[in-house]
Amino acid sequence: MSYTLSFKPAIDLYGQHDPSAALFEDGELRFAVEEERLTRDKHAVDTFPERAICACLEHEGIELADLEKIVLPYDPKLRRKITPHYLKNTVQLEGTLRKVTHLRNVVRDQFVASVMPTRIVESRLQRIGTPVPPIECRSHHECHAVSAFHPSTFEEALVVTIDAKGEYDSTVVWHATPDGLSRVRTYEHPNSWGLFYAAITNYLGYRMFNGEGKVMGLAPYGEDNPEIERRLRETIDTGVDYDVTALTGRWGTEHGVNALEELFGRPRSTGTDEFDQFEKDLAHTAQKLLEESVTEMVGTYVDRVGTGNVGLAGGVALNCKLNKAVREHPAVDEVFVQPVAHDAGLALGGGWIDRSPSEVDPMTTVYWGHEYATGEIRGLLETNKIEYTEPDDLERQVAERIADGALVGWFQGRSELGPRALGNRSILADPRTEASRDRVNRFVKHREEWRPFAPSMIESAADEYLENATTSPFMIDTFDVRPERRDDLRAVVHPADDTTRAQTVREDQNPRYHRLLREFEDVTGVPVLLNTSFNDHGEPIVDTPTEALKDFFGMGLDVLVLEDCLVEKAGSSDASP
Repeated sequence: MSYTLSFKPAIDLYGQHDPSAALFEDGELRFAVEEERLTRDKHAVDTFPERAICACLEHEGIELADLEKIVLPYDPKLRRKITPHYLKNTVQLEGTLRKVTHLRNVVRDQFVASVMPTRIVESRLQRIGTPVPPIECRSHHECHAVSAFHPSTFEEALVVTIDAKGEYDSTVVWHATPDGLSRVRTYEHPNSWGLFYAAITNYLGYRMFNGEGKVMGLAPYGEDNPEIERRLRETIDTGVDYDVTALTGRWGTEHGVNALEELFGRPRSTGTDEFDQFEKDLAHTAQKLLEESVTEMVGTYVDRVGTGNVGLAGGVALNCKLNKAVREHPAVDEVFVQPVAHDAGLALGGGWIDRSPSEVDPMTTVYWGHEYATGEIRGLLETNKIEYTEPDDLERQVAERIADGALVGWFQGRSELGPRALGNRSILADPRTEASRDRVNRFVKHREEWRPFAPSMIESAADEYLENATTSPFMIDTFDVRPERRDDLRAVVHPADDTTRAQTVREDQNPRYHRLLREFEDVTGVPVLLNTSFNDHGEPIVDTPTEALKDFFGMGLDVLVLEDCLVEKAGSSDASP
């Protein structure tokens, strides 16, 4: 047997976000986890993924020396291509001191970027074990592209990778065949939709590379605003030959925020609990321009390469509204979006990049993390003198409690890789009432009350509830809800546009979760649950039973299910919607 470890190592100008590690045995994925789940620091910014690497090795009971090789989804030689851009930025700055400081930062960054794979990574790995196996560096965007094609079911596809920046790329269009990937077009940094959306995100009061999904959720509350759209279109170009560098062409996103302040004659937002109509309309317009450009790009290159299959990856592909627009494009037949589309998914592409697509199984799950046996959980509860039961009809009891209005923490099996909880580290509630949604927002997630939730539903029922339903096991696509079914899903339908970001569930993918959905259907007639990630506001999804217990007692949850063990708070049986 041959083991390969893949992890993201590089610290770039925008900070390293979402590092992860993945372990492969003869090309088969064995274990993968994001560093944030182990450090408990959201996105684990600028953190070497030492804990994730150790978790991979521990899962297989091997040491670093047992690895055949290590793959880093980062190629320092490509990074040098953006040096002229940063030197140009330096010349444009005012003041000698600022220019000198900026030049020093550029030189330092390029040096660090160049030496990291051979010096810093080896040095950090030596803390874990010796000898350090051979290290290979591969292109950031090629690893994204591999993650969107190899685990798909496509023989041939157009693949589009879109993010803020990878070495020097921002967007790359690929033609993928059984023989490999070939670049069709490259949009170089800083011509980046990821940075454009990050600037909008910052301007609206959120933190870049963290709040983009919230801006996407805000967009449907806005309307077409001719003045906002006119000013943006006079500043940037959209379409297949897009150019957003007027907002992204300087160091970081601060220039873009300053440019937006000047463009609209108003300062950036300082709060996110409520937004005025201008802010909603700006989010709406930014989303509109993004969708317009990417769908035009997809339509153009689908026709050029001669296939209607489309693969998507990169952080921008976490935008499920965009994914819906791509899926509904008339030139597109099928779409596969890598569920770990952001940089945490680079470890997957790095592990598969030297394999033939035919050697990689289709992706049907993201349950690749830690799991805990009932006996271990039982010991934890008894040590901490926490009362629990182990009902024979666990799924039935939980379904009845949810139907009565209880909010449930659901902790099962292996943890999910990626930003979505898919029934193993989830908070569950009744999808039928707005009161249920409001309780989860206010008392559990402690977040803005305007933000919508997503549903899990039995796959065979998807056509009954969703327009143009497709298999959607990863909650990374959005669908219109059928008008006659909206009353059944009030807690999980976006109030502004009647869409929902659904997860479809089959028995073979997650047997216990599927049984729970069936029991809830038997109790209520609705084979759907509100499903949101098991974490409090601003923290990563829980990974361990101890973390689940901490959040259970610190949040407004009524019931906690840890494998076969059921824990209830005193008086929680009286919960109501």
